[in-house]
Amino acid sequence: MTHTALRLAAALVMAGGAVTALTVAPAGAAPATCNASDSAIYTPPSSISGAPGKLLACELVTLPVVPGNISMQAWKVQYVSTDVHGAKIAVSGTVAVPAAPWPGPRPVIAFNPGTLGLGPQCAFSKQLAGAYQGEYESANIAAILNAGYAVAATDGAGYLNGHVHTYVVGTNAGHALLDIARAAFQVPGAGLSPAAKVGIWGYSEGGQASLWAAQLATSYAPRLHVAGAAAGGVPGDLKVTAAGLNGGAFAGFGLDAVIGLHTAYPDMPFSSLLNSAGLSAVSQAESLCWLATIASFAGARIENYSTSHLTLNQIYALRGPEGTWGKIINRQKLGVGLGITYKISFPVFQYRGLAEEVIPTATEDATHHAYCAAGITTQWNTYPGDHILTDTEAIGDVMSWFAGRFAGLPAAGNC
Repeated sequence: MTHTALRLAAALVMAGGAVTALTVAPAGAAPATCNASDSAIYTPPSSISGAPGKLLACELVTLPVVPGNISMQAWKVQYVSTDVHGAKIAVSGTVAVPAAPWPGPRPVIAFNPGTLGLGPQCAFSKQLAGAYQGEYESANIAAILNAGYAVAATDGAGYLNGHVHTYVVGTNAGHALLDIARAAFQVPGAGLSPAAKVGIWGYSEGGQASLWAAQLATSYAPRLHVAGAAAGGVPGDLKVTAAGLNGGAFAGFGLDAVIGLHTAYPDMPFSSLLNSAGLSAVSQAESLCWLATIASFAGARIENYSTSHLTLNQIYALRGPEGTWGKIINRQKLGVGLGITYKISFPVFQYRGLAEEVIPTATEDATHHAYCAAGITTQWNTYPGDHILTDTEAIGDVMSWFAGRFAGLPAAGNC
């Protein structure tokens, strides 16, 4: 989706829950051929077995929205991941490999898209395959493939039929991103090797996922040869982000976050707090993609969705079986526990736009400073654009940075 489209939507809007439990079915050996139906990719199994990253199903597809007529093979995939409670879940995504030969193990970039919306039609794999004409971040995918690297792009947890995306839940996002890299090595005919170097990349929601994957890689996927992680437009502190979104032009993203958190923590107080407007908003948001989410909820305030008109701070104080909502949201904060709980042994590239209007720049800067303070080799760049335009402006620098990491060159950082 273009920068112009976002501007148009914002101008228009400013002028103017039931959550299905995850169920997953028996998975045997990884598929020997990629002959799954499209519906099978998005149908959750009734039970699941196998290690995180196990390939469950794959389907050979084309990616008509990726520009440049790149010669490649591509597959939709379903694979095993792990949710925040340690339960195995199935996740969908896309793996693509350029036809041009590569000397030795071909590097793989695990990619997480920015906010797409909660509707099942919004899944990145559906957009890339042309089923939903979002064309969001297809330029990023083209850049990866043009460089000769394979791409393993996760949809993120919750885009299978009957599920709801666990938007901004850090552990789920990080696991899904690491696991699609592991799944890519198992795709029949892809020619990818587990010995390959892996990069991690994402912007906005994808930037949060990228840094969570970086923080979890050592403990969760120690056999992945991660060479570096790139992340831009990162909502590192959800409390700061929520305060900035509430009542503003992009308030719909805050509503998506509330729904995503409730989906991941269903035993916490939620539905019983909502008034009729809140129930309607949740139902509507679960059916929309990102642009319609902006248009539908511009100016919305969280206080108007509960029977008691609860403020954000009052919601944070609410207690349930897993503590308070505030503590759960604090667990999503990036940059906490670096070097102790989370060990990152590879360089990181972080960036944001100077005209950022969606994510408060204070939290983007704070995440960067936390990584520098922890001694992580960090490259920090800024670009002149706003939230959407910066994603495109950074592509060349990100790809050059990954080229250095895959070549084994030292990364100096600029903390």
